[in-house]
Amino acid sequence: MQAIGLMSGTSLDGVDIAAVSTDGERITALGPRGYRPYAESERALLRQALADAVLLDDRAARPGALAAAEGLVTAAHGEAVRGFLAEHGLRPDIIGFHGQTVLHRPERRLTVQIGAGDALARLTGIPVAYDFRAADVAAGGQGAPLVPVFHRALAADLDRPRPLMVLNIGGVANITWLGEGADEPIACDTGPGNALIDDFMRARTGTAFDEGGETAAGGAVNAAWLGRALADPFFALAPPKSLDRNAFARLSKGLDELSLADGAATLAAFTAATVARIVPHLPRPPQSVIVAGGGARNRTLMRMLGERLAPARVETAEAVGWSADALEAQAFAFLAARHLRRLPITFPGTTGVARAMTGGVMARPET
Repeated sequence: MQAIGLMSGTSLDGVDIAAVSTDGERITALGPRGYRPYAESERALLRQALADAVLLDDRAARPGALAAAEGLVTAAHGEAVRGFLAEHGLRPDIIGFHGQTVLHRPERRLTVQIGAGDALARLTGIPVAYDFRAADVAAGGQGAPLVPVFHRALAADLDRPRPLMVLNIGGVANITWLGEGADEPIACDTGPGNALIDDFMRARTGTAFDEGGETAAGGAVNAAWLGRALADPFFALAPPKSLDRNAFARLSKGLDELSLADGAATLAAFTAATVARIVPHLPRPPQSVIVAGGGARNRTLMRMLGERLAPARVETAEAVGWSADALEAQAFAFLAARHLRRLPITFPGTTGVARAMTGGVMARPET
């Protein structure tokens, strides 16, 4: 079958869209991919929605900016799908719709992704699988990461030494550890990805991110700040574990006295160090590390990861023939196909749920 995946990431940059041919177990082909950026006004609305979601205790509630933001997310994804299908002449069997995470508190059995799957199905005329995290969280799992089962399928024929670790650096960073043979995947969020760096750059310069890591390249890491940040108990926890995008936003205030370059360098070092902190909790250290997401374009961060994860070989998703930008959108296409076949998407080793679970809700255009 052909599936379309949609991902609006924790970096709030835009909508990634990708086509995948798959039966939910094997990947036959990775098709075209696209991107619909958010305008700055749209990002501002989403940032307000994140702030208004902090006190939510009902995942169906939409107070403050959340209702308007949900309308925006749904409309933007509908626009992205219609343009993408017209451009490539596609008619997929299903759409996998992640939505925009505005709150993730698995310890409270609460995760909230805005975006109306039923409305998206009507907008596109295509069945939509959505709300992939809720069942896992309700069953006591972390609800994240969801992509390890896709990483396992994607890496099945990859010629790289094992163990292999796939590192996705969006707003939050997460890893999938893939051993040899029958080893089950292990996965977790490791800590901040681009979120703190992006928020720091926007606050200081008005730019959305540190292009290529150029700002960080000219700075020096503040060891005192880094040491204090790494003392947070989260980083000593073994997998599975997951994070809200803004879990460490409070730490940014401690960077006020640093220069722009030193602050960017220190935050890049923080992301790299928190990834390295997970390695002692894995069955064996990875020999190969493949980095995807926006963080793969930050050359300073990539250098720091290479230093922290040595002697593992660290390379970008593009270097192995994958898409650094579209990987998560492709994953949600794959998860939608698994939803259709009632195949599990979360596992004890990836989210901590007691047993392997299916996930997602189906919306059809006619309903």
